[in-house]
Amino acid sequence: MLHSVYPVLMTEKLEESSAFYKTTFGFSEAFSSDWYVSLSHPDGCELALIDANHETIPESNRTVVAGMILNIELENVTQMYKDIMTKDPKIVVMPLCDEDYGQRHFMVQEPNGVMIDVIEPIAPSKEYHDNYATGDTAE
Repeated sequence: MLHSVYPVLMTEKLEESSAFYKTTFGFSEAFSSDWYVSLSHPDGCELALIDANHETIPESNRTVVAGMILNIELENVTQMYKDIMTKDPKIVVMPLCDEDYGQRHFMVQEPNGVMIDVIEPIAPSKEYHDNYATGDTAE
């Protein structure tokens, strides 16, 4: 039985990244050490951070996460955008916009360089409507 799936981001800025997710998105620490932080959100989401140079990571793979976008989906992305623009606009790397494929979103960058796509689903255009699964299952 599958209990959980969550990303573990390898970082050289463990404290800064942990503080970012707690302050910006409301995560709290479920576990913390000097090399690993497990974060949980009141809505049930999980995220973890690990020191990229820690001995539990195979030496050949000890590198900071790169080339990744972490999606965080919210109910009211417009309000989150306003809040961030008031508190810390320098983290915004892409302004709020609506996409034809069914998203209102903006992007921020956390201290370690991970881009975070902050998303609210919206109705897709007619062009993209049929690309979404209907929930039917083929047998």
